[in-house]
Amino acid sequence: MKRRNYTSHTRKNYLNRLQHYLIWLPVEVEAATSDHIKEFIDLQLDRRLNPQTINGHLIAIRSFYRYLQDEEQLQIDNPVIPGLSLRLPNPLPRFLQDSEVRAFFGVITKRRDLAIFMLMLRAGLRVEEVATLTLGAVDHRRSQIMVRSGKGAKDRLVYLYEDVADALAAYLELRPETDEPRIFLVEKGIYKGQPLSVRGIQKRAEYYSEKCGVHVSCHQLRHTMATDLLNVGADIATIQYLLGHSRITTTLRYARLSNQRARMDFYQSMDKVVEVKGNLPSFNVLW
Repeated sequence: MKRRNYTSHTRKNYLNRLQHYLIWLPVEVEAATSDHIKEFIDLQLDRRLNPQTINGHLIAIRSFYRYLQDEEQLQIDNPVIPGLSLRLPNPLPRFLQDSEVRAFFGVITKRRDLAIFMLMLRAGLRVEEVATLTLGAVDHRRSQIMVRSGKGAKDRLVYLYEDVADALAAYLELRPETDEPRIFLVEKGIYKGQPLSVRGIQKRAEYYSEKCGVHVSCHQLRHTMATDLLNVGADIATIQYLLGHSRITTTLRYARLSNQRARMDFYQSMDKVVEVKGNLPSFNVLW
């Protein structure tokens, strides 16, 4: 996984999922069949895990057997055969209304936390990208960030709008001088001065959500940025790049939820149709 440049967060998830499987597996690893995998899937369904989580387990197990085949040269079949993955629903990403954004940011009192969540709302960073963001990745003069820890280690350049640049600069004024390259640090307790973890950031979002009475997740802030940009006419390919999506189909999901843009396009286009063709004559409708 290191050779594939997976983040430490992804590696940890893979290992945890694989551990669940190996503890459960009733036979030797080499003797596992697709029937065992189906039984494992049924067990996870009984535990009420959602299909996406179960598919994550299958990805980890499949990768493990590929490792045994390719690296350990074991002459075994991969029990995770095609067709076992569960079909996923395709829900629309939920974005935040303007009032919800104002309520959430209105209760934030720490400069660090304001900078963290502004990076998600205005620059589209993932929570793990914020957690691993380093001082050297920020170009203050050009107001841009080189994101090097995205999924699959695909580098991308994101831009800092004035308000997020100001929020980040305000936090850095108070950040203690340390050899730690990661920007966001724990501010108190036994872990003071250590990098703030992904879970630590998520817990801050949960704290402010409870405080303002609006459920806000880190991913919703990214969704909101994408939707806002789309609603004012940003190109879908630009949004794909800024969010770090490897496939345009992922980004196109936002086009489905952008009702405001569709409404605006409809009325503007229909105005042109009526202007060219004229209004229809009055109808003699009796009832």
